[in-house]
Amino acid sequence: MSEPSAIAAKADPKALVEQIAKALVSDPEEVSVESFEEDGETVLELRVSPQSVGKIIGRSGRTVRAIRALVSAVSEKLEHRYTLEVIE
Repeated sequence: MSEPSAIAAKADPKALVEQIAKALVSDPEEVSVESFEEDGETVLELRVSPQSVGKIIGRSGRTVRAIRALVSAVSEKLEHRYTLEVIE
């Protein structure tokens, strides 16, 4: 089994969100993820074109909830809190 530090070195929530978002939208060049620290947690801002916001959010918010669940799982592994915000 891998050591926790080896898992932490491979886990990158920002890259994970960017890769998933690029796979969902029709124009991957329009996807960007910025990160900044706020109140002891890292906020990931996912920016997509206005036409692609619906694809990221999904029907009744299912897709964005699934992405947030993945970010939460990585957060637990890294023992650091991350949140995801979708911005047009």
